[in-house]
Amino acid sequence: MTELAEMEMARALGQRLYRGGKAWLFLDYDGTLVEFASTPELVLPDEKLIELIERLSRFGKVLRVVVLSGRKISQIQRLIPVQGILLAGTYGIEFQTWEGENVRLIEMETLRPYIERVKSIWNQMIEGKPGYYLEDKGYAVALHAKNAQPDEAQALIVNAELAVNQLGAIELLRILGGSMFLEVAPAKADKGAALRLLLDRFPWPGAEVLYIGDDDKDEAAFEVVRQIHGTPIVVAGTEHPTHALYRLESPDHVRRWLTDLVDALEQGEDQS
Repeated sequence: MTELAEMEMARALGQRLYRGGKAWLFLDYDGTLVEFASTPELVLPDEKLIELIERLSRFGKVLRVVVLSGRKISQIQRLIPVQGILLAGTYGIEFQTWEGENVRLIEMETLRPYIERVKSIWNQMIEGKPGYYLEDKGYAVALHAKNAQPDEAQALIVNAELAVNQLGAIELLRILGGSMFLEVAPAKADKGAALRLLLDRFPWPGAEVLYIGDDDKDEAAFEVVRQIHGTPIVVAGTEHPTHALYRLESPDHVRRWLTDLVDALEQGEDQS
């Protein structure tokens, strides 16, 4: 994994695009474009980020921008109200196309009864305990425990996962873990699968693929991007095992990289 020479790589990509190239640019949201908040609902629309994405969206003929998040699609639509890009929520299970069409790969009615059962069980487990937050994503439900007492939270998360395994619907569901985090989502909720689906559904021969993300949910996408000889970039303050080939240190570095890219594109536009 190589630490990215931000400006040089972004400008090189911009030059390739205005000289006739084209590229997909996949972006995670939390931890990639913005810093994590103590709970997901505390993240508000960021005007500077929206302005930056709007600048990128102007170059749709050579750059297809996709925001692919674990958040539900309605949240992503609220956080990035930008036309001309593709927004994908719940790890790609639901998305809004460049033209504004809303697509669901799974009918919610199929999974919602199981999600409700998980939500009820987890609510009972955390009732009266401080520092926990239960996030209902519609297609998924997530248990956040990073603000809870660590030893208690680790034990509770283990028990919460055992409770899900006892429900008997595991073929329909997928258990996702993380640091003081547990989520139950559709079995098909996978960023690698979502990336492949979007590339197949909206073919763009000759386009290179870049993906920027920060956590284990993005690793499946990194792996796919490497298989198709694209550019996977992890957002991390230090090196760690990853399928990514390059590293940016933080969301601030990602924004600088995107700004250098759009500056290069606008410079090329002025010269043409």
